[in-house]
Amino acid sequence: MHTADPAPTGQPGLPGGQRAAVLFDVDGTLVDSCYFHTTAWWQAFRQAGYDVPMASIHRSIGMGGDKILASLLPAERDHSADSTIMASHAAVFATFWPALRPLDGAKELLARCHESGLAVALASSARDRDLEILRATIGADAFIDAATSSSDAAESKPAPDILVAALKAVNVQSLDAVYVGDAVWDIYAAGKLDIPAIGLTCGGTSEAELRDAGAVEIYASPQALLENLTASAIGQLAARARG
Repeated sequence: MHTADPAPTGQPGLPGGQRAAVLFDVDGTLVDSCYFHTTAWWQAFRQAGYDVPMASIHRSIGMGGDKILASLLPAERDHSADSTIMASHAAVFATFWPALRPLDGAKELLARCHESGLAVALASSARDRDLEILRATIGADAFIDAATSSSDAAESKPAPDILVAALKAVNVQSLDAVYVGDAVWDIYAAGKLDIPAIGLTCGGTSEAELRDAGAVEIYASPQALLENLTASAIGQLAARARG
């Protein structure tokens, strides 16, 4: 589990002394990386002899790598090659690290959530090293209370394990949290814990798809959410936490 410095004491909480939290997906939600992942998987598949359309790959981004393979490759394939394909994806994605950029408003959104008294956790299923790079790209560690990586969950999204790990890291109950993600797999994972999920379209998934998956609100980007934060589900949670 990856944690930042502890949040200041004395922050507002819910009745009984419990805190409230905002959980964030990272790839495609805070960092503009979804299409780099799409390209990396495409190249990894080609190297293994599979010709998978990029559109199909993009629609699967947000699931864990194991589930991407299960979804896009033949069931009767040689599964012993799966680890090589995943390693190839990691190697290709690493070549894009210098090109990664935070999405507009990402750092400021985390800062506002933190300043409002909410715990901030990154609920990511990225590999450990990728997560380090993504966090450096955002540059908001001062506002992050905890972060998860793929090593913190037995099962990847759309299973809710990553969210459960993030909640545990900040000692917050699911009913006292809101989740922000860009993929339907994020929304599905939050739904399994009855956590209200805010969808962002900046990862390339449409508003209609996110809403059909169960998102309670849709925004174009972190900046758009930031501009509407007070009226959003996050703002409502912060107001409830202040009591």
